[in-house]
Amino acid sequence: MTIHPPRQILANGLEISRILTGLWQVADIEKNGPQLDPETGADHLEAYLNAGFTTFDMADHYGSAEIISGRLLARHKGENRPQVFTKWCPEPGPMTAEVVRAGVQERLDRLGTGCIDLLQFHWWSFEHPAWLDALHEITKLKNEGLIKALGVTNFDAAHLRLALSDGIPLISNQVSFSMIDRRALGPLSSLCAERGVRLLGYGTLCGGFLSDRWLGKAEPAEIADWSKMKYKRFIDAAGGWDGFQTVLQAASSIAQKHAVSLANVATRWVMEQPAVAGVIVGARLGESEHMADNAKLFSFALDDDDLALLDDSFSKTCPVPGDCGDEYRRPPFLTASGDLSHHLSGMLRAHEAAPAPHRPDATQVLTGSDWEEIAGYCRAHRIGNRIIVSGTTAVAGASRAVAPGDAAAQTTFILDKILAALSALGATAKDVVRTRIFITDENDVLDISRAHGRVFSQIKPANTLVVVAGLIGDHKVEIEAEALLHDGAAKRD
Repeated sequence: MTIHPPRQILANGLEISRILTGLWQVADIEKNGPQLDPETGADHLEAYLNAGFTTFDMADHYGSAEIISGRLLARHKGENRPQVFTKWCPEPGPMTAEVVRAGVQERLDRLGTGCIDLLQFHWWSFEHPAWLDALHEITKLKNEGLIKALGVTNFDAAHLRLALSDGIPLISNQVSFSMIDRRALGPLSSLCAERGVRLLGYGTLCGGFLSDRWLGKAEPAEIADWSKMKYKRFIDAAGGWDGFQTVLQAASSIAQKHAVSLANVATRWVMEQPAVAGVIVGARLGESEHMADNAKLFSFALDDDDLALLDDSFSKTCPVPGDCGDEYRRPPFLTASGDLSHHLSGMLRAHEAAPAPHRPDATQVLTGSDWEEIAGYCRAHRIGNRIIVSGTTAVAGASRAVAPGDAAAQTTFILDKILAALSALGATAKDVVRTRIFITDENDVLDISRAHGRVFSQIKPANTLVVVAGLIGDHKVEIEAEALLHDGAAKRD
């Protein structure tokens, strides 16, 4: 008997398969050859649809995946219509209404539809604040009916909280989640439980490494496909091949007990996490399709003994460093192409440094705020190796207070602004030697401190926190900082 995947209500009017079919490998298939024939590709998707795998996940950079899915959508206009999720991953820069509309319209055009079921937004560097502008503009397009539901991808807990507290109606966050990469079990899952957001887990099989094929096998010396290159980095970050084999051995024992595959156990473990609405299993169209095996996921459940055995195996590995999404933004870069430093450094920064007037040995950063002209100050000033950052509040645009009422979210936004100013002057968070925090409510101390610690826990600059009578408007936090660069640190012109 064929078991069809159960369904999950993700949002009003959006019911999905708990196993989503991921199309990222379309880009890998096409990287050294022509695009797949769209109709043939749609035929492969049709087979998934008929087997009950009705939800497909893709992105603007997954080769011709959107076009192929558009051909499938064209075949199904009624009740049997599949759910198609895509992502928009623009490079940092001004996110005007025109830029955002054009990015969304391109997704609509490639899919050949008037409404995207779930549009997921990715942003490369939170130091560039235009990500929040983009989400507000996308929300307007959702209200126009061009998007059914809005999600993000690879957001850490702090920035997901910031977006939610600033009024963005997010329903999901797509993140790496597996028995090797367990970062999502931490603050992100807690936030999802608090705010009603669901996780869509990808990388649940670590590019195929979490399978019977690799049990007891030697560590590969060479890897050909992008997906395995990426997830081998996760295995290395989690302590290496020996710890990975320990996890495989535990999962294999459980698989034999339930008469399922090791891959079933790995996927089921992620699916049973409370924050997870669905897991994304990749498909190499026309090459490797595992529909029958994936359907077995719903023939068993992990019991307490299974979970205890897995937890013991996890203790033989190391936690993957950082929070969800950090692999795209900071070392260690756990991506297929490895170190993204050059890619990130080539992106448009939020601000640029300029010579300070009347002082040839100094540079400064201006953000364009009206108050900089009215009050006569700059965001940050570098004189020699010393950088002084002005008191900074969570302001977007001319004067709008970001995330009013949420001191932790405001702190996250403020620290991003400070880091952006430091970056323009050739510094990083590691160069910060002092921060001063002014707050209006002592009940916010713990939340603010945790947000500060997310950035500075390993750096530990000198710090002063003061409760003041009040700040202007809806601001609950103001922070200033000082940085000291090592001798010979270059200025950025």
